[in-house]
Amino acid sequence: MATVRPGAFHPLPVAGVERLTDDSVAVTLAVPPELREAYRYAPGQHLTLRRRARDGTEIRRTYSLCGPAGEEGPRTLRVGVRLVDGGEFSTFALKELAVGDTVEAMTPVGRFVLEPAPGHFAAVVGGSGITPVLSMVSTLLAREPGARFCLIRSDRTAASTMFLDEVADLKDRWPDRFQLVPVLSREETHSGLASGRLDEERLTRLLPALLPVKEIDGWFLCGPHGLVAAGERALSALGVERSRVHQEIFHVDEGGTAGPATAGAATSPEHSEVTATLDGRSGRWPVRDGESLLETVLRNRADAPYACKGGVCGTCRAFLVGGEVRMDRNFALEPDEVDAGYVLACQSHPLTNEVELDFDR
Repeated sequence: MATVRPGAFHPLPVAGVERLTDDSVAVTLAVPPELREAYRYAPGQHLTLRRRARDGTEIRRTYSLCGPAGEEGPRTLRVGVRLVDGGEFSTFALKELAVGDTVEAMTPVGRFVLEPAPGHFAAVVGGSGITPVLSMVSTLLAREPGARFCLIRSDRTAASTMFLDEVADLKDRWPDRFQLVPVLSREETHSGLASGRLDEERLTRLLPALLPVKEIDGWFLCGPHGLVAAGERALSALGVERSRVHQEIFHVDEGGTAGPATAGAATSPEHSEVTATLDGRSGRWPVRDGESLLETVLRNRADAPYACKGGVCGTCRAFLVGGEVRMDRNFALEPDEVDAGYVLACQSHPLTNEVELDFDR
């Protein structure tokens, strides 16, 4: 069997398009036998999908895998897609994509994962943030008898809730090991928690009432930036170690917070060059004024990995071998990754005349 390069795209046939809500679908892709090992994934990882728009522009979008992860390469891959206002790929997926079509998919990536292990785990998710956590929960409960999971999920209304049946099935199958706490922000309910947003104040009061907060082995926060940030602050206030908190943000408003950066207002030198190693090959190129390091590399290596270009997905993660950079924003890398020397190439600008990146580490 030929070796498949990590981060490569392959055309996969669409095996199913299932309507979940009025504004979301689950898309199932078939994986041919020769690619199944390349598409083996950890629970919580995501796929980058790409297509060409009518004007020839390449569109890339990242969607989390929602099915249980097997120990062998999968025959199918299932992702959840929610319609975004003005979103070219999500509009295409909901209105045009059909069984028999072909979609180019990058091999799975991502570090927002939960490998099956004994323990007590919990997640706070909002909206489509359920997608990777659904894979985590279904994989964990099926493969690890000594594990428990508490899912606190926030949705606008019951009708807008993605994977409602799948989560209910998990609750029916493992009632003693799976705790489900649904919250609706825009709809009153006759049972369960009162409606309203899960902000920092409410989470700080709610979490200790539900769980032994400090004894949870891993917290997983996923969804819009506001919810994830509120969850992180609440857990910090409750004394949870940062190393036990894992997060993934699905969407950040352009006018919102810039996120943590690596250097304040430092400016780039007048002339700088970047050396980049990708798939075992290295090159060195001048950085144009105002360019991110990813843009420089893409001008010379079209196979450089990326998806959102917004500092959210982490697909363009690279190790900073030498030099210094400024990251405009970072919603994808954990603090220990930044401390270890990793950067997001799409958000990085040189602060020294020479910068070296390694995309293979």
